[in-house]
Order: sequence, then C-alpha cells, then structure tokens
Amino acid sequence: MLRVRKNYRDDNSALVLVLPYPTAEYLNNENYFHDYYTDIEISHAASVAHPKSAIQIRNREMVDRADLVICYIEHKNGGAWQTVEYAIKQGKTVINLAPLQIESNPVKA
Repeated sequence: MLRVRKNYRDDNSALVLVLPYPTAEYLNNENYFHDYYTDIEISHAASVAHPKSAIQIRNREMVDRADLVICYIEHKNGGAWQTVEYAIKQGKTVINLAPLQIESNPVKA
C-alpha cells in the first residue's frame, strides 16, 4: 500500500491502523506507528470491553463502516469467520481472497 501511494498518488487513499485497545507495542513505539500509518484509531467500545471480546467488537465496528469487506479466510470457524458472517448478514459485499468460497452479495460490474 505504501509503495503504491508513493509511486502513484496518495491523495485518494489512506492506510489506517484500527486497534481494539492500545497495545504495549503501540504505546512503546507510538512515533513509529504515526510515521507509518496515515491515521490510527483505537476503538473506544472495544477498549473498555473484556479483552476476549475486544477484537470482535472492533471488527464489527469496521464492518459497520465498510461498503466492501475484503478478507483472506481459509476455514469456516474462528473470529475472522464470525466477522464475515456478520458482514454478510449486514448485506455487505464480501470478497475472500483465499480458496474458500463464501456466499455473499456479488460485486456488481
């Protein structure tokens, strides 16, 4: 993403890191993260939730804000799969780059 933005143009895209809570790695290297990413968002709802549910809360927030969900999922289980199921139920178009085919709203050409 950064290479594409540098070689072509950077006024029509952003590289945003969305964290469920402030991690130790982020807190210890905050300047590096801000130099690398266009923006960094920390989910308030996820940061005050139990750590085991924080990532799922953050994922659902991202799905709610998205028009298109691109993923790489090989198995129909786990947190990523639950997020894709949620996206499909919300009527989002989902593109899976992995060999596993999932049913979703097809992209209209």
